[in-house]
Amino acid sequence: MQIRLIAAALAAALLAACSGPTATRAPTEWSTRADAPTQVRSHRASLRHRTTRTARREPSAPREASGQHEDGAVGVASYYGAGGLTAAHRSLPLGTKVRVTNTANGRSVVVRINDRGPFIRGRSIDLSRSAAQAVGMTDAGLAKVRMEVLQ
Repeated sequence: MQIRLIAAALAAALLAACSGPTATRAPTEWSTRADAPTQVRSHRASLRHRTTRTARREPSAPREASGQHEDGAVGVASYYGAGGLTAAHRSLPLGTKVRVTNTANGRSVVVRINDRGPFIRGRSIDLSRSAAQAVGMTDAGLAKVRMEVLQ
């Protein structure tokens, strides 16, 4: 019984201490370097190291390196659990039909874009499980594919 009374009194004292005014004064002098205000860099300045100069680029880059091929765009495909011969693409209009060909085995499938994605860097298209089975990529999970817009 006494332990409960002591615990209740301690809890009440802690709550009373928290209910005081919240205004505080700024320190008059910085005691350590950790307390000193940090200089905030702009977003553009923090990304400056990532920029590349286009003048150093080869003037005639091969089309495959840029993701383009004579027969369509080349990229990496992944798959998700939806049914039917559908796919997700970031920018193609919904309802567009695309022929997706696995470059490793030559198998292809025609899919309809019905969703947005993939949202993982380096991937071009997300195929449904049925479409992934049709092009033979379910074991690997990812595959290099060529995409041709049909409609």
